[in-house]
Amino acid sequence: MPRKRQKLGEILQEWGLVSKEDADRAAEYGLSSSKRIGEALVELELVSEEDVTKALAQQHGMEYVEVNRSTISPEAVSLIPEKLIKQNDILPMGSDNGKLKVVIPDPLDLDTLDMLRFRLGVSDVEPVLAPRSRIRNYIEKNLKGPEASLDELSKSLDASVDASLDQEAREEKREAVDDADAPIIKLINMMIAEAVRTRASDIHIEPMDDRVRVRYRIDGVCLERENIPKRLQNAVSTRMKIMSGVDIAEKRLPQDGRIKLRISGKDVDFRVSCCPGVHGESIVLRILRPESASIGLQQLGFDLEDYERFVKIIQRPNGIFLVTGPTGSGKTTTLYAALQELNRPDKKIITAEDPVEYVFPGMNQCQVKEEIGLNFSRILRSMLRQAPNIILVGEIRDMEVGEIAIQAALTGHLVFSTLHTNDASSALTRLIDIGIKPFLVASSVQAIMAQRLVRVLCSECKKIDDNPDPAALKLCDFTEEQLEGAQIHKPVGCPHCNNSGYRGRQGIFELLQMNTELRELAFNRAGISEIRRAARASGMNTLLEDGRRKILSGKTSVEEVLRLAQAEIEVE
Repeated sequence: MPRKRQKLGEILQEWGLVSKEDADRAAEYGLSSSKRIGEALVELELVSEEDVTKALAQQHGMEYVEVNRSTISPEAVSLIPEKLIKQNDILPMGSDNGKLKVVIPDPLDLDTLDMLRFRLGVSDVEPVLAPRSRIRNYIEKNLKGPEASLDELSKSLDASVDASLDQEAREEKREAVDDADAPIIKLINMMIAEAVRTRASDIHIEPMDDRVRVRYRIDGVCLERENIPKRLQNAVSTRMKIMSGVDIAEKRLPQDGRIKLRISGKDVDFRVSCCPGVHGESIVLRILRPESASIGLQQLGFDLEDYERFVKIIQRPNGIFLVTGPTGSGKTTTLYAALQELNRPDKKIITAEDPVEYVFPGMNQCQVKEEIGLNFSRILRSMLRQAPNIILVGEIRDMEVGEIAIQAALTGHLVFSTLHTNDASSALTRLIDIGIKPFLVASSVQAIMAQRLVRVLCSECKKIDDNPDPAALKLCDFTEEQLEGAQIHKPVGCPHCNNSGYRGRQGIFELLQMNTELRELAFNRAGISEIRRAARASGMNTLLEDGRRKILSGKTSVEEVLRLAQAEIEVE
C-alpha cells in the first residue's frame, strides 16, 4: 500500500517555518480566494516562495535546484525553443539517453510535461523544481526575445511614442504577424497614438475565439479599428502589463494600473484595467485628458436659461447639489467645471473621489482606498475637521455617506455629489429609499440636475434632412408649431469626423431647483410623478425638451436624442 503523501502545511510546520494557526489561516484564505495553500502562504507573507518550493519538492519526492549559470548552461537552454521556455516558465538542464531534465515551478503541471514529450519527441522528461520567480528572472536576464525587448523599451517609451507614427510604424505592425519582437511595441505605440489622435476616450483590447479585437470609444460609441492575430495575444497583454506596472504573471484576477506617456508634446494619462475572460484577459485603457475636464461651464452645452440658474445655484454658501445619470454621462466633468468656477484663493475645496482621475491646482483631492478602510464616509468625517467651504463627494452610495453629506450641508458647507438615477425627480425618492430621513432631504437639497451626453453633428458635413422620419419626430414629441419652418439636420460623414457624421459631445440637461412646494412633497414622501409635475410647473425643462432644442438649433440629430431620451415620453 503506497505511503500517504504528507501535506505541505505539515512539512513547513515540521521545519519550524509556520505555526499550525498560520497554516490553518492560509488554508482558509486559499479556500476563499481559490488559491493553493502554498500560494496563500506566500501571499500572506508567512513563508518565502523558496521555502514553499523546497517543501513541494519533498512532498512530491522531487529534486530542488538552484537556478543560475552553473546549473543552467547556454547549451542546455538550446534543447527547448525559447518560445516554449517563456510561455511555460521552464528551463532545460540537459539530456541523457533520450531523457530530458527540465526545471519547472509546479510539480502538478503534468500538461506541460506531456506537451514537451510530444513537441520534442523525447521518451521521458524528468522534472525538477525551482521557484517560478527564479526561473523568470533567469529567462529575463539571459534569454533575449520579445519580453526582453519590451522591458528595455518601456523605459524609453515616454519619449518614443508620438502621434506621427505613420507608414513606417504600419509596415512594422504588419511584420508583427511573423515576428513577435519589436513590431509588438510598434503596434501598441501606433494603437495608443491613433486613439489619442482620433479623440478616443477608451481603448478596448478584447480576446475573441480566433482573434484579438481592438475597439476605440469615440464620442461615447465603440468603433472597431484593429484585429490582432490570436497568436500575438500573450505578447500584447504582457506589454500592456509592463507599461501599466501590474503583475504580468497574474492572469486569474482583475488588476488596475496606470500609464503616463508624452504624445505630440502633451502628457497623457491612461487608467488600465485587466479583467480575466473566457478567451483571455480583456484590457481597457481609459484615456484621461486634463483638458476634457477643464472645458468650463459655458462649453458643457447649457441653454442660456439653465446656465444662469446653474451659476446662481452653485454660488450658494451651503446645501447639496446633485448630478444624476448613468455611467459615462459626464457627471464628473460637470462637477469639475462647477468646482473650477468656484476655485479661488478665499475658498477651501476638498474632494473624495474613487478614483482621482484629474488633479487640479488649488483643490485638496483625496483618493478612496477601500482595501485599507479609507472609504467615502471616513474621508467625509475627516473633511469636516479640515474646515472646508466646498466639498465634493464622488458618489452617494449608501445611507451613511448620504447622512454625513447632508449634515455637512446643514452645517454651512456647499456639497456636490452624484447619484445614479434616470432623472432629476427620482433622485429625491432615491435618497429617501436608501434610508435618509425625508425632512433632512427636504431641508438640505438645493438642486438636482440629470444629464446625458449627445453627439454633436460634424460642422463640416452635416446637411439638412429634407424628409425626416415622421415616426422619429413623433417619438421626440415635436408639435406642428415647433416643426413649422424648422430645419432638421442629419449626419453624413467625412474625414474630419472619421466618417461618423459626429464630432464631439454636449450635454442635455434637466435642472430641478427646489422650492417650497417641492420641499413639502419630499417631506411627505410624494411619488416621482407628483414631484415631476410640480418641478415642470416651476420651470424645469426635461431631458427630451432640452434635446429637442438642440435638434432645432442644428447641434444634433433626432436619432441621437432618441437614443438617450426617448423614455421621457412614457413619463409625460
